[in-house]
Amino acid sequence: MRLLGLLLFLFGVGTLAIYFLQLDVPWMAWIGNWGENAAWGIRGGSAVLGLILLLSGGKKKDGGKKK
Repeated sequence: MRLLGLLLFLFGVGTLAIYFLQLDVPWMAWIGNWGENAAWGIRGGSAVLGLILLLSGGKKKDGGKKK
């Protein structure tokens, strides 16, 4: 779940950065097809959901190494 959370969070933050930098990225055009409010929902929702999954994933286990 941590990996999925990290990917969703990076996707959300990446799309926010692309929007604010006013870059024209063709593979991101689908977000704007549903309107401005839906686009913000996708950007913000993926960032928030990713952050929640990332934080709720807990700490990584050390793999059971003996000291």
